[in-house]
Amino acid sequence: MILWWLKRSLQSTRLKVRKKFNRVLPVGDYLSDRWEKAGYLGFGSGTSIYDSALVLGTVKVGENTWIGPNTILDGSGGELVIGSNCSISAGVQIYTHDTVARSISGGKSPIAKDSTYIGSNCYIGPNTIIQKGVRIGDGVIIGANSLVNKDIPSNAKAFGTPCRVVGSTNVK
Repeated sequence: MILWWLKRSLQSTRLKVRKKFNRVLPVGDYLSDRWEKAGYLGFGSGTSIYDSALVLGTVKVGENTWIGPNTILDGSGGELVIGSNCSISAGVQIYTHDTVARSISGGKSPIAKDSTYIGSNCYIGPNTIIQKGVRIGDGVIIGANSLVNKDIPSNAKAFGTPCRVVGSTNVK
């Protein structure tokens, strides 16, 4: 009986979302509230995070930030801070650690850890990877599929693998 009710509820919700937004979501996104999840995680007011996002360790997010589906916010190696009014697109991975030295040393070297910071009013394009210890300033645009392995100053447009600054956002 419960399984039948759950299935019917899911079908009804799926139909409503498709009619209103022309989209079909994973089951978890029908059952969870993105804003409630953000609140549960202690993120700022108005911030939303998809159910499919993985959040590890110490992650702080400001207000009115959108965190898309299939993202990884890994604050397990230090503090991960994302400012307010940001868009963190689908598939973005942000790290505060890496295991490179540990792996090539046969486990003799420790895991490398460092905090990572993203300023306010930033757009991080789909499938971007941000490595540990990177600082991204305010008002930055990072293009899709970028590998950010060094700091990006405020009001910069940057993209590529490795990511490089290619212009200014001219935000005042």
